[in-house]
Formats: sequence, C-alpha cells, structure tokens
Amino acid sequence: MSVSVLSLYRRLTRWPAGHWLFSRAVCFKAPYFATIAPLVVSLAPGRCEVRIHDRRRVHNHIGTVHAIALCNLAELSAGIMTDATIPASMRWIPKGMTVEYLKKAVGTLHGVATPDIAVVEAANGYDLPVSVAVTDAAGDTVFRARIAMWVSPKR
Repeated sequence: MSVSVLSLYRRLTRWPAGHWLFSRAVCFKAPYFATIAPLVVSLAPGRCEVRIHDRRRVHNHIGTVHAIALCNLAELSAGIMTDATIPASMRWIPKGMTVEYLKKAVGTLHGVATPDIAVVEAANGYDLPVSVAVTDAAGDTVFRARIAMWVSPKR
C-alpha cells in the first residue's frame, strides 16, 4: 500500500523541520528537482506552494534565476498539487507546458500551483490544465506557466 503525498505531507509537517523533510522526500523520489533545492511550504487539495532561494547554482549568465529553474519550480509545484488533488483511483503525467517570463527573477521565489478546472474522477482520461504563478519577495509576478496534465484511471 502506498502513502498518498498529501497524507505524508500532513504527517511530516507536524514536526519541526517537517517541511524541509517532506521536500527532501519529494526530491528523493524525483531527484532532478533537487537541483533547485525546493521547500514545499503549503499543500492542500487544489493548491501547492513551493519556495526556492536565489543561489548561484540556479543562475544564468546575467546573474538571475535561470529560465529552466523556473520551469522546474512550476512543474514540481503543479505535480505535487495534482498528486494531492486527484482521486486515488486516478494517475497523472505532465504532457506540455507554456511559459511566460515577465520580469528578471531574483531573490527568494514563491510558486503557487492551482488547477484551472474542477478535478473529477472519470472513467476516461482528460486534460487538466494547471496554472503556476511565481512571485518574487516584493510580490511581483516574474513568471507564469500553464501545465497540461493528463489525468487517467489507474490500471
């Protein structure tokens, strides 16, 4: 029996450093996301918030957070939100992403993922668009993504 991502989040975040531990567990399951050192700060059905710090290892040649680091933040937050939101009888996979770079990304960045439509249990697969907005410490939106998730019944 597997533990749902939402129940694991709720169990771990009751403890000191629980958000950090949950974030490390996510990166253990999907190691590539460790490259941005994310911190999941909030998770509930229909919403996930993830924070990353502006560090040299995520910089581009002009000293701002690299575009692909922003895409990683968007995909991670959208994936965790989707996993915590869909019924246990369903599974998901990302199938596309469109992005907008609105402003130079510097400082601590905060990504929020929410579904664009109601999440339902279905006999057939369906597209679930997920929006992610990334803001800087001043609250300005620096990046937006729309991720197309394919949600389908588990076999």
